[in-house]
Amino acid sequence: MESVIQHAETDGEIAATFDVMAQLRPELVREEYVPLIRSLMKSDAFRLLYLADGGVVRAVAGYRLMHMLYCGRILSVDDLVTDASVRSRGYGARLLTALREEAHKHDCREVHLISRVIRERAHQFYKREGFRNEYLHFAFVP
Repeated sequence: MESVIQHAETDGEIAATFDVMAQLRPELVREEYVPLIRSLMKSDAFRLLYLADGGVVRAVAGYRLMHMLYCGRILSVDDLVTDASVRSRGYGARLLTALREEAHKHDCREVHLISRVIRERAHQFYKREGFRNEYLHFAFVP
């Protein structure tokens, strides 16, 4: 069986991404996951792209297409995670390539992603994949 990259459209496909997504977002609750993703899809045009190898989900990306005044149309990656048991096998790089292709297909000028400052290994990966640190993202948590 070969690997495939596709959008999670059905409830079953969305549910199949949970175990990998929860590695990045441990606060997620399995029983609430599909309704939450469906809600984000409806309210925020959230999309879920995943890579499956041998029928097993190995990497997942959540993203949105949006238009920003300062830079035009972008693809913004909210979540990008590869299953910890299969990291460094190229799954994340292949998913990023698919996201770049998706951005090109939708006439996006840029691909953005936000990563917590403590995720240094992820930052090294993004830099190897051609991403640059272009902006500072500030958050206020009351």
